Amino acid sequence: MIKTDIIIIGAGPTGLFTVFEAGLLKLKCHLIDALPQAGGQCSEIYPKKPIYDIPGFPEILAGDLTNNLLEQCKQFKPGFTLGERAEKISKEENGIFTVTTNKGTEHQAPVVAIAGGLGSFEPRKPILENISFYENNGVEYIIKDPEIYRNKKVVIAGGGDSALDWSIFLANINADVTLVHRRNEFRGALDSVEKVRELKNKNQIKIITPGQIIELKGEKKLESVVISKDKIDTEYEVDHFIPLFGLSPKLGPISNWGLEIEKNAIKVDTFDYQTNIKGIFAIGDVNTYPGKLKLILCGFHEATLMCQSAYKIINPGKKNIFRYTTVSGIDGFDGTRKEAKKPVVQTISN
Repeated sequence: MIKTDIIIIGAGPTGLFTVFEAGLLKLKCHLIDALPQAGGQCSEIYPKKPIYDIPGFPEILAGDLTNNLLEQCKQFKPGFTLGERAEKISKEENGIFTVTTNKGTEHQAPVVAIAGGLGSFEPRKPILENISFYENNGVEYIIKDPEIYRNKKVVIAGGGDSALDWSIFLANINADVTLVHRRNEFRGALDSVEKVRELKNKNQIKIITPGQIIELKGEKKLESVVISKDKIDTEYEVDHFIPLFGLSPKLGPISNWGLEIEKNAIKVDTFDYQTNIKGIFAIGDVNTYPGKLKLILCGFHEATLMCQSAYKIINPGKKNIFRYTTVSGIDGFDGTRKEAKKPVVQTISN
């Protein structure tokens, strides 16, 4: 039996940052994740994908963001149960929750924070004959190591942020990139759209819109794709075809825990992101509320407010005095005493 203050279900960026915010309040955390390593999608799906909207980082790779978050929270010594899925949850008469994994590992805490991202997910696949034959033989749905595409002919299909960002990234490592989208307009960030068009003007990316891949060819591995544009079908020699149509998320066992669900997400109160069950919070992409944006930045904000309410549940009747992390002269977050800086005294001579 693992006992802690807060059980965090999901070890992605939001879950990891929760450890830090809880640590500032002297609360201990234990994280559960079905993946074999921390980082969530940032580690499993796109560790080399650049992220542009993290404050203080004009650009940071998803894998590097995970490493930074792990470094930031390690001073609070969180526990990890990795490679196991949170399967069941029950609440005892004393208000303590027990979370049991699919492998039977039990965890107990007065607070549970669900930071499961999109939940379990599968890539959305285009409907193409024999596409399963070419999977891992030229067809990939997730880019884990972009180096394998260096100096290769790559066709990317999609019109969202992932398709745009990876087209930019691969073009910058000298891949021969063709971006195909069924519409003339892209759905991604305007800045990314502009960068793709700039690369096209420099002949570093080919864009085919509106266009659609209608056939895959190759005897033992993918050798070419047929793209239809303006009712004309053209065959293109390729080394890799990467359809990036997003993920199909599923909440999995979480949907059976008695939580209020809306459109495959958990409804929360924006005061502290608590669910309809007192003591269970949902933060990050897994939750929903009016005006919700599925951004890592928003998950960080939600985790911060959630920890303030968690403190009150764990320490009933005890007042927490909010302090900025820049304040000196208080106990160090690692348990050591930090001395306040002496004020500077200016001497004026006559």
